[in-house]
Amino acid sequence: MKNVTIHEIAKALNVNSSTVSRALNDSDRVTAKTKRKVLEKAKEMGYQRNMLASNLRRKKSNTIGVVVPRISRHFFSSTIAGIEETAYKLGFNVIICQSLEELEKEELIIENLIANRVDGILISVSMGTKKGEHLANCLNNRIPVVFFDRHLEGFPDMGKVLIDDQLGAYRATEHLIQKGCKKIGHFSGPKSLLIYKNRLEGYKMALKNYHIPYDESYVLTSKLMKEDGLEMAKKILKEHSDLDGLFCSNDTSAVGAFGYFKTIGKRVPEDIAIVGFSNEPFSALTEPSLTTIDQSGEEIGKAACTLLLKHIASGNTLITNETVILNPKLIERGSSQRQTATIF
Repeated sequence: MKNVTIHEIAKALNVNSSTVSRALNDSDRVTAKTKRKVLEKAKEMGYQRNMLASNLRRKKSNTIGVVVPRISRHFFSSTIAGIEETAYKLGFNVIICQSLEELEKEELIIENLIANRVDGILISVSMGTKKGEHLANCLNNRIPVVFFDRHLEGFPDMGKVLIDDQLGAYRATEHLIQKGCKKIGHFSGPKSLLIYKNRLEGYKMALKNYHIPYDESYVLTSKLMKEDGLEMAKKILKEHSDLDGLFCSNDTSAVGAFGYFKTIGKRVPEDIAIVGFSNEPFSALTEPSLTTIDQSGEEIGKAACTLLLKHIASGNTLITNETVILNPKLIERGSSQRQTATIF
């Protein structure tokens, strides 16, 4: 089917093409009566605006790019929901991309978003992202960037919206200590990502404040998939048969550990109490249900999008040292409900 042009609308109404163009763009130079006639005729003839051409003329696309590691993760899908709700209210479209935890794919995504002239980019970097030349290229093209959840150091001109990972990890570890645990393991993610460095620091701080010596052999690192949780559970019990508590940097690895403990007859929480991180939907469905840290994905998405759109509106590419930090919340469930011990 042939696209209807403004020239055809003008011919049908016996007016100039410039009058139709002004009416479609809600110009003050056209009367309300003429605008109404043009809009009615455009609708009748099935006219669709060429947004690409219009955006090129205005040098603005009213589109933002969102890059996440995996859309299938509930945390990221909920942040996307918050981003979309905020963006659509302000007339912005959203392009959603996933890196699948690969730096090469993330670099290609950023290249394509720049080529598609997005007005700004929201990104949670992949586990493989240790350098950020591709992100620096955004600023070279005057495209503002806001990190959410996972971020890189060394980019003071990019905004950040984060949860207080150190505080969340502290609360998780403190909760295990208050439930009587003294031999507490920690499943961490890649140290190249600050969120896992901060969660490790929160774990260590809680041990220190409760006078429990830190032993690095109780800390295991992986990509935190379910199978990683199972393998790490097997390894840590082989080295520390007295393990009585476990703080995992995500819920997925915690569920993997659950599975292994059950196969060898270890009871949760009686023998080993467990706390995860993320509050994935499945964490409420395990048996027993998983105590976890809620990351408030939707709120992070809304805050990140609001920060980005504020700078797009102001025309300021650089988001210098603007950081929004949200508070984590401990969700207590069955996996940690042991008899409360006396705190020492």
